[in-house]
Amino acid sequence: MTTLVLSHESYLTHDTGSHHPECPDRLRSVLKALDQSALSGLVREDAPRATIAEISRAHPGAYADQILAVIPQAGLARLDADTVISPGSGEAMLRAAGAAVRAVDAVAKGEASNAFCAVRPPGHHAESNRAMGFCLVNNAAVGALHARAAHGHQRVAVIDFDVHHGNGTQEMFWKDPEAFYASTHQFPFYPGTGSRRERGAHGNVVNVPLGEGDRGDVFRGGFTDEILPALTAFKPDFILISAGFDAHKDDPLGQLRLTENDFAWATASLMDVARNVCGGRVVSVLEGGYNLDALADCVTAHVETLKSRP
Repeated sequence: MTTLVLSHESYLTHDTGSHHPECPDRLRSVLKALDQSALSGLVREDAPRATIAEISRAHPGAYADQILAVIPQAGLARLDADTVISPGSGEAMLRAAGAAVRAVDAVAKGEASNAFCAVRPPGHHAESNRAMGFCLVNNAAVGALHARAAHGHQRVAVIDFDVHHGNGTQEMFWKDPEAFYASTHQFPFYPGTGSRRERGAHGNVVNVPLGEGDRGDVFRGGFTDEILPALTAFKPDFILISAGFDAHKDDPLGQLRLTENDFAWATASLMDVARNVCGGRVVSVLEGGYNLDALADCVTAHVETLKSRP
């Protein structure tokens, strides 16, 4: 059994303009890191396009078609102050969601032990009817709801350790008693959601806000004391990770002080829960991370852990 890595060259054509932190060089840095000899043995696939029907499980109605309809023929356009689209953005969006779908298929069918989706644009800020915060489609939520619809894994969980709270995933899962969302994130901070009081309509949301300057001991404590017990009690059939690495101490967009070892520890902890409750079914989807060197180091630690702990 192996770790599957999904990516696609179209992600590099999602142009966000000069000086935008969510840039193509992020993916180049990730792919270069994944080419290291220490990570030999990974199985690579090009991500397919998600269908509109697959995206519609997370984004009902004509949402995806509406995004595709406003993709510019040339130049750049903005969906909000932070979220830039270009002629290549539609294809990248479809294949970012498609990576999560294919990864879930591979793990559900036993073709891979687990999977990492090296994608852009990221997804966890995208709400059911709104793109925001660099995100067009909520890739992790699309993957989770595909696990339910296509493979009968009814109880799905997304665990998010990006420095920013995944307001989109929380909004999509809020009223769904068989969907679980948990997040560590800097708070108060963009996008303004993620307080402890936000628990979901069925107690199915766990937020662990971290303060500016918090280090790995606080992060690990929140995981150990709150997220891991709640996740175990929920007993998911499938776990997805919203793997943002902008909580790293060197990231320019956040003020937490985590290291790559903290992300490796969190990954191993989630895999241990998965092994105990859902046959090890884990798919990870890239979210944030904007210092290129730190991002490369964190992805390496994360994928090495996926690969070494099937």
